[in-house]
Amino acid sequence: MPSSRINLRTFDLNLLKVFDVVMSERSLTRAAAQLNLTQPAVSNALRRLREALDDELLVRNGRNLEPTARGQELWPAVRETLQKLQASLAPSVFEPALATNTFVLTMADATAAELMPGLVKVLARDAPGVSLRVVPLTTRDPRKVLEEGAADLAIGHFPAVLANLTARAQAGAAETFLHHRLFVGDYVCVMRKDHPLTEGEFTLDRFCSASHMLVSFSGRAFGFIDESLVSLKRTRRVVLTVNQFFTAGKVVVQSNLLTVLPRHFVNVTGYADQLVIRELPFTVPPIQVDALWHQRLDGASPHAWLRAQVASLGQTIFSA
Repeated sequence: MPSSRINLRTFDLNLLKVFDVVMSERSLTRAAAQLNLTQPAVSNALRRLREALDDELLVRNGRNLEPTARGQELWPAVRETLQKLQASLAPSVFEPALATNTFVLTMADATAAELMPGLVKVLARDAPGVSLRVVPLTTRDPRKVLEEGAADLAIGHFPAVLANLTARAQAGAAETFLHHRLFVGDYVCVMRKDHPLTEGEFTLDRFCSASHMLVSFSGRAFGFIDESLVSLKRTRRVVLTVNQFFTAGKVVVQSNLLTVLPRHFVNVTGYADQLVIRELPFTVPPIQVDALWHQRLDGASPHAWLRAQVASLGQTIFSA
């Protein structure tokens, strides 16, 4: 039956729940485990939904399932509807001690290293049935990830996103994403203890003439430091680009490369005792770390509780 002729009086809405979980897991086996169903039951539900919507929705690509254009288009609306329905039916007061929610957060490795130990303690103390999943942050604009429901909360440095949200708010546009400032910090240059640049004045000329490593989630070998140098009509040579702060620390202690890190993240590289911190010889904007979430989750009490824990921990950790 073509999707344009679907009769909601006879359509099985449970099929949409199966579709949402399969889209999230991209695996019939994992979806079946999460739904507490057999794999044949999940396959049968998908078959019925495909017939109802007259589209494959998901096709196999190796071991994983990949959505068709129609499946990708449909998923955000299905997920948002299910989440709103769950929020409406759930108790208005979230009881952490009785909760069994699973929250998905996306953030950089260093941010996770700072926040996760404290969050684990909170769960053990106040919400023993709650689980967390942390997925890598691979972009400075996680709005698509949040829109699709692949994560409930993104934590990181999102200056372009916040500028866009501010501009939209000033223009009177509806708020689709909300944010909360966790902390403001500064950047420093980091090198191994016996690096030649640890001696003498650390000038702009010496900084630019050195070889550098860049931590970039996107993989681009041009970051905000390079943007600041362009404004000074200067450049630097980026020899290596990595996407993890832990990797950055290990490479720096074993090479002549310099890297620029948020000051608070130097300790979580695991090599702080082998590194020397030098103040940057030019001005760069401060790092602003924010929590970002989709507005559909704003009124859900479980997510409000999670954001409150993150905000409290951020204030404690990063103000130290």
